[in-house]
Amino acid sequence: MAVTAAQVKELRQATDAPMMDCKKALTENDGDMEKATEWLKERGVAKSAKKADRIAAEGSIGFKVSSDFKTASLVEVNSETDFVAQNDGFKDLVSKTVTQVFNTQCDDAVALRETELDGAAFSVYFDQAVAKIGEKIEYRRLTTLTADANSVVNGYVHSNTRIGVIVAIECDSAKTAEALAPVAKQVAMHASAMKPTTLSFKDFDADFVASETKGRIEAIKTENEERARLKKPLINVPDYISMSQLTEDVLAQAEAKIKATLKEQGKPEKIWDKIVPGQLARYIADNTTLDKELALLDQNYVLDDKMNVAEAVAAAGKAAGGTAEISAFVRLEVGEGIEKKVDDFAAEVAAQMA
Repeated sequence: MAVTAAQVKELRQATDAPMMDCKKALTENDGDMEKATEWLKERGVAKSAKKADRIAAEGSIGFKVSSDFKTASLVEVNSETDFVAQNDGFKDLVSKTVTQVFNTQCDDAVALRETELDGAAFSVYFDQAVAKIGEKIEYRRLTTLTADANSVVNGYVHSNTRIGVIVAIECDSAKTAEALAPVAKQVAMHASAMKPTTLSFKDFDADFVASETKGRIEAIKTENEERARLKKPLINVPDYISMSQLTEDVLAQAEAKIKATLKEQGKPEKIWDKIVPGQLARYIADNTTLDKELALLDQNYVLDDKMNVAEAVAAAGKAAGGTAEISAFVRLEVGEGIEKKVDDFAAEVAAQMA
C-alpha cells in the first residue's frame, strides 16, 4: 500500500526517528502504525547492539534529594562523547533515570531495567531514549541513602555534572537533624573536591595500609631532598601513615620519646603536661597522612582547616544544640575505573593498507 506523508509525519512525531526510516518502517509493515513503531524500536536496539564494543566513559551524574532531606539518590549515566553529554535529550535521560532510582530506591543497574515506569519496564523508556540520541549510553552506578527521624541526607553535584556526592548525618534529635541539612551539603562539596575513598581510617584494609607505607614515606624523603635544595623547611619524616598503625604501645613509645627529649633540653618537668599533648598531636598528624588524604572524617575541612571533617560536623551539631556525626557518604565521578580506548590512527591506517 502507498504510504502517505501524514502517516510518516505521525510516526516521526511518535518515535523521533529519521524521516526515511519512518517511511521504510511503514512500507515494510503495510502502513500499520503499531508494527512500524515496533520495527523502528527493534532497529534502534540493533543500532545499540552495534555500539556494544565502544566505550562509554563520558557522561553526567544525576542527583535528586527529597524536600525533607530524608532520601537522596545518585546515578552515573555514561555516554561515548562529552558532546552528547551536553545534549538536552541526554540531560532529560539523566534526570528521568535518577528520578526512577529515587522513586524505586533500586541499587542494582540490571534490576532497575525491570522496574516499572508508566506501565512498562524502565528499560523500554531507556532504550527508546538511547535510540533517539544515537550513541552508546548506559547507566553504570546508582545508589540511594535514606535517613530516619534523627538523621538527614543531602548532596551536591559539581557544576560540570561529572562529580556527585551524597552525605548522611546522624544526630541526637529531629531538631538537630533539620539544622544539619545545609552542613551535609557543605560536606558533600568538600568530598567533591578532596576525593575521599572511604569514611574512616577504620575502613582501610591492613594489607593496603602496609603496601602504602614504604612508598609514601619514601615520597616524603624525596620531597625533603628538593626542599633542602630550595632551602625550604623540611617535612617531618613519619614512621607510619595511618591511625590504624598507631597502637597504644606505639603512642606510649612516642610520648616517652617526647619526654626524653624535653628532659635532654632541660625543660622543667612541671611544664611537660603543657607541652606533651601538643607534640603528641603533632606526631599523630605526621603519622596519619594516608587518613588525611583518603578518609573523609580525617581530612582537613576545606571550610575551616583548623578542624577535620568529623570535628567540623560535631561542632555544627553542638551549635545546633545537639550532637552530629557522619554515618555514610557516596561519591561518584564519571568514568572512574573505565579504561578509555586510545586510538592509534596511524597504526589503523597502516593496518588497512597492509
